[in-house]
Amino acid sequence: MHNWLLPEYIEDLLPPTALRMENLRRAILNLFRVHGYELVTPPLIEYIDSLLTGAGSDLDLKTFKLVDQISGKTMGLRADITPQVARIDAHLLNRQGVTRLCYAGSVVHTLPDGTNRSRELMQLGAELYGHPSYEADVEIQKLMLNALKLTGAGELHLDIGHVGVFRGLLQYANITDEQVAPLFAALQAKDISTIRELTAHLDASLQDAFCALPSLYGGVEVLDEAFRVLPSHLDISQALEELRAIINELKDEAKINIDLAELRGYHYHSGVVFAVYTSNHPVPLAQGGRYDEVGKSFGRARPATGFSLDLREIATQFWRAAGAQAILAPYLKNAKLAEKINELRTSGEIVIVDLPGHEAHRNEYDYDRILSQDAQGEWTVSKRPDQLQ
Repeated sequence: MHNWLLPEYIEDLLPPTALRMENLRRAILNLFRVHGYELVTPPLIEYIDSLLTGAGSDLDLKTFKLVDQISGKTMGLRADITPQVARIDAHLLNRQGVTRLCYAGSVVHTLPDGTNRSRELMQLGAELYGHPSYEADVEIQKLMLNALKLTGAGELHLDIGHVGVFRGLLQYANITDEQVAPLFAALQAKDISTIRELTAHLDASLQDAFCALPSLYGGVEVLDEAFRVLPSHLDISQALEELRAIINELKDEAKINIDLAELRGYHYHSGVVFAVYTSNHPVPLAQGGRYDEVGKSFGRARPATGFSLDLREIATQFWRAAGAQAILAPYLKNAKLAEKINELRTSGEIVIVDLPGHEAHRNEYDYDRILSQDAQGEWTVSKRPDQLQ
């Protein structure tokens, strides 16, 4: 006898979780639509050179690769839709002003991002192209928070940083390319002793500035502290002022934490970076940032900011049964009954027809009401008999 096993970290979505995910997909895409974001659907598979352009080094190990039997070229199953949308904006649409695009589709990873995480994600996101200033970042982050409020995930915590602070420090201190990688790793680990060792050749004030980054975490007061302890370098000051402007716009939308050592996607992002968390959930519900260079390889390096979330993760982790909301109707060749069923379905009700011979299995149906005929011959909806008190 076969055991129909799926690959590790790949799973089916069963009722009602699959419906929950689909309903959320529709609701969030509609939210995007009313904000002026146009839906695009890139292909699941394309040539690897195109698929990994812009963010290739970060995505290469996550991407499944195979040989195209027609061309002989290497293709990949997408691990992220964002570079594809950047290709569409830069190469196909080629608009000059602001372009707002959104998407929803499956992506697959060669390895899971963590314990109990799926390798197949339902990635849903929005991207805004063409506006270089913080107003676009504010719009995208508000849209992200409003989308997450539709999921029932609870109180939202927005973690926000800016890669411009780290890049400004590197430039000010004349850090060589060979020194960047270990320093970056130490900052991500918040390993102050290693940071101090790696910056021992710098003067004391610059060394203290690098060592201060991991501790620059907390509320809006962090910005004042950052202005005090970091060099008055133009790029650093501009990054901090951008963060202040964004936080002032978002302070009523979510609880905000600043983390100036958060460099996730450092080689990919060019400005503000952000992620949203909720209590008792260790991974971000959504994340994103500014990535003005992503379209450069497609011929147009224009301003861009956006976010994405894994709808599969959200539907699986935060779904709660809402209770049965369907109507069970008998199987009869009756014109009035058929008319009533059509009326109910048109109004949005779920009507399940009880096909003949399955009376013993009615408990498998998820219904809370029945459709029955009254003494006057009219078909009416009433409460399920075994739930009457």
